[in-house]
Amino acid sequence: MNNIYIQTKSTEEWKSFLADPEKQWKTGYSAKSLAYAWEESDGFPKTFQKAFKDSNLKLEMLLGIPEYKVYLDTKKAQSQNDLFVLAKDESDLVSIMIEGKVSESFDKLVKEWFNETESRTSRLEFLLKKLNLKKSIQEVGEYRYQLFHRTASAIIAAEKFSAKKAVMIVHSFSQSNEWFADYSAFLKLLNPKLETIEINKIYKCFTLPTGIELSIGWIKGDEKFLNK
Repeated sequence: MNNIYIQTKSTEEWKSFLADPEKQWKTGYSAKSLAYAWEESDGFPKTFQKAFKDSNLKLEMLLGIPEYKVYLDTKKAQSQNDLFVLAKDESDLVSIMIEGKVSESFDKLVKEWFNETESRTSRLEFLLKKLNLKKSIQEVGEYRYQLFHRTASAIIAAEKFSAKKAVMIVHSFSQSNEWFADYSAFLKLLNPKLETIEINKIYKCFTLPTGIELSIGWIKGDEKFLNK
C-alpha cells in the first residue's frame, strides 16, 4: 500500500479513489454526497460539530484520507473505508472511520456472508477478537458484516497511529434514517447497557485491553448534499 497522499483540489478528485467510480459516483448516492459534505467544510462538517458538542467531545480534525484501506487478518480483501480522519481531543489522538450512507445497507448479515471456509472463519474470528467480543460465530449471525470490519478498521488505525481513542461514525444522508435499526442493534451488541440510541450522538462502548477507548455514532448529513 502506497503511503504517499496528495491534498485534494476539488470534490471530483474523490471519484478516482472509488472501487467502481462509474457505478458509485452519482448524485443522490453516498460517495458523492460525502465528498461534497467534507470537501466544502473547514474541518468537520457542521452536523458533526453539533453532534460532538452534544456528546461533550472537543475534536480538532488533523487530516482526512478518502477511501482509506485497512488490512485486516490478511493482505487480501481490505476494508476500504469511505473516509479516515485523524483528529485530536485536547492532547490525545483519535482515529475516526467514516461510513457514508444514503439508502445502502451495511452489506450482508454475518450469517449470509459467512461460510465454513478457512479464510472466512479466520476473518470473523479476527474481527471478534479485535472488537473484544466474546461471542461465537453463531451468536453474531443476525448483525451486519460491514459494521464489524469498519469498526475494527478504526481500532487498527488507532493502533497504527498510537491514538488513544477509536471512533466509527455512520454519516448518513438518508432523511428517513434507513438502516438505523441495524446500526442500533450492532451498537447494543458492543454496549448492552444502552437503553436508547439516538441520532447525532456518539456513544462510548468500552475500553479495549490495549487501552484504546472505542466509540460509535450516527450523524445525519445535510440534505442539500444529496443534490450535488
